[in-house]
Amino acid sequence: MDENENADNFKDAEETLNINKSGRKIMRAQSEMGFLDDHAPRTSIDIITPLPISFSEVGESLEGLLENNKKWAKTITAQVPTFFANHAKGQKPKIVWIGCSDSRVPAETVVQLGPGEIFVHRNIANQFNHTDLNSLSVLQYAVDHLKVEHIIVCGHYGCGGVLASMSNQQHGLVDHWLRNIKDVYCANKSEIDALPECDRANRMVELNVVQQVYNIAATNIVQNVWEGGRKLEVHGWVYDLGTGLIKDLEMNIREAKDLRDQIFQVLFEKIS
Repeated sequence: MDENENADNFKDAEETLNINKSGRKIMRAQSEMGFLDDHAPRTSIDIITPLPISFSEVGESLEGLLENNKKWAKTITAQVPTFFANHAKGQKPKIVWIGCSDSRVPAETVVQLGPGEIFVHRNIANQFNHTDLNSLSVLQYAVDHLKVEHIIVCGHYGCGGVLASMSNQQHGLVDHWLRNIKDVYCANKSEIDALPECDRANRMVELNVVQQVYNIAATNIVQNVWEGGRKLEVHGWVYDLGTGLIKDLEMNIREAKDLRDQIFQVLFEKIS
């Protein structure tokens, strides 16, 4: 390979890597593209994400975001020409993710899955309330129409919503939303108060996730699936902002008998 050919290849590679204004490179390895290719092997060593950048590094300009989008789409299409055409036909995710709206916890990124793999619903403090038609609609669509097999509730340490719920300060309209977390505290008051003060918020984050797992499993949406014999599991996780790691709370509900109280189990009448 001569020097001119080397130079041309380097120029093409440089464009693909999407060097931003500050000169910082967004790493896009071929192995990442292999992960996106339906015919490529999918192993952990194939997954390399772009190096994250901040809004300020693209000049705090929406035009910069649009330019990033063009380069991203061009790179994907060059590696997998049918990628977007196939995705436009529909989605078949196996997972629905109930997470916090916090900008530091992007669902697909932290578990290294691509577009079309996770059906995501996020709100403040990853709540699932039985009076919230939004959450209920997301769950029913994911379970009944997308036929997901896993429901993940993922909270995160340092959650502002949980911290706010543990105080007596007024925060506005959100206080009504967070009232359910105060109820979680009341139900676990002796355990929380016995902990060192520095550990209480983290434990409340975990207990909040556990409660939301139970809330989801107690719905007839989920229990109808179990009654029909289809696989559906509800899991509780917590993401650590300080390490980037997810903690499995080992809170897994796979059938109605796993519920903590029989009162939450939906009865099904036998039709003769």
